[in-house]
Amino acid sequence: MALALAVTGCSTEAGSKPGTGTGTGTGIATGSGTGAAKEPAPPAPPAKDAAADPVHVSIPAIKVSSELLRLGLNSDRTVEVPTPEQGMTAGWYTGGAAPGEKGAAVIIGHNDTKYGPAVFKNLKKLGKGAKVTVRDARGKNLTFTVTATETVRKTAFPTQRVYGPTDTPELRLVTCDGEFDAAGHPVDNLIVYAKL
Repeated sequence: MALALAVTGCSTEAGSKPGTGTGTGTGIATGSGTGAAKEPAPPAPPAKDAAADPVHVSIPAIKVSSELLRLGLNSDRTVEVPTPEQGMTAGWYTGGAAPGEKGAAVIIGHNDTKYGPAVFKNLKKLGKGAKVTVRDARGKNLTFTVTATETVRKTAFPTQRVYGPTDTPELRLVTCDGEFDAAGHPVDNLIVYAKL
């Protein structure tokens, strides 16, 4: 089953309580391109070795060094995002692969919140060949190399490319981008693709 997920990463609306690692879904559009219709969530992922869970991400080229929140699904089946109060902290979507496992691991972060610039504020400056290092709970560092970046309309979010299965360990970094709509929300997403 597919779950269409577009991340604003810049919501200025309040999320859940600070420190919980969960949002209210205000930064996520789900459905068939309109952001309104909702599709079923994917089946629950198989049990994972918690020691392989990522706990930190660093991107030297843009001076990012962040602990990682655990992000799952909200009660309405949208993907959690860090709250605005957690704007300087990125989060790993636990419904996908853990970094280093076969599949796409997804890390989501704001580039701006009502409190100002956030953890992925300079993600658009990241170019092909840049390094992204993720440390797991065992202290093992996994270094990914950026292979591509793209900016897409939230109404045309490439769900399969971002969250779909891959034959090798891959990483996705997702935030918001582009101009603002009438409600003050960015209309695009910026996606960075990287391989181990």
